[in-house]
Amino acid sequence: MLQDDEAQHLTRVLRIEAGATIRVFDGRGREFEAVVETAGKAEVRIVVGVRRVAPAREARIAVTLAQAVLKGDKMDHAVRDAVMMGAAAIQPVVAIRSEVTLASLQRRRSQERWQRIAVSSAKQCGRAVVPSVLEPLEFDEVVGVGPIGSAFMLVEPHAAEKVMPLAALPAEMPDEASIFTGPEGGWTPEEIDHAAAVAHLVTLGTRTFRADAMAVVALSAFFTLWKEF
Repeated sequence: MLQDDEAQHLTRVLRIEAGATIRVFDGRGREFEAVVETAGKAEVRIVVGVRRVAPAREARIAVTLAQAVLKGDKMDHAVRDAVMMGAAAIQPVVAIRSEVTLASLQRRRSQERWQRIAVSSAKQCGRAVVPSVLEPLEFDEVVGVGPIGSAFMLVEPHAAEKVMPLAALPAEMPDEASIFTGPEGGWTPEEIDHAAAVAHLVTLGTRTFRADAMAVVALSAFFTLWKEF
């Protein structure tokens, strides 16, 4: 039997009826053909077959997008796009210039909403793995714990002395990586100095990108560098 939200999506949005063949996945990489047995207002039951379906290939490198929390629905879009691009996990970060607090995110249950968005995005783009949206943390907590694998912070060209263009990075692909993208107002000099001890400071040319576009831009750039595309 499908969960309520999945059942409603199947019957009210997709308008699928009993007898239809669908594909279901477990969020951990396995996908199967299934047949809708009943599709009523109260519940939807399916019969899962034994034949597995080949889902979209996962990226060869596990990338955690450490995304500074954006205001309004822009963070929703960043989560959606990161899942679409192939991120393995999303770490929401409350930066100094983020216009939210950890307390407000907890009150609004933002992590739960972003996880639902991750599920929806995985379904839409054909992934059978649903990336985890981790518990939001303050910037210092994320950097203090130590980033996963190799770490890269996207900054503006003249933000610090040690900034390097993406093209200057070695093309050798690490096993894991963390990519930090900032809030609408950008990283503060203090945050950049803190991150410089554990991360490569990277710039993408001389243009300034919108914060809500950086999930797509950053993941596209790094996946291209590592020949994932």
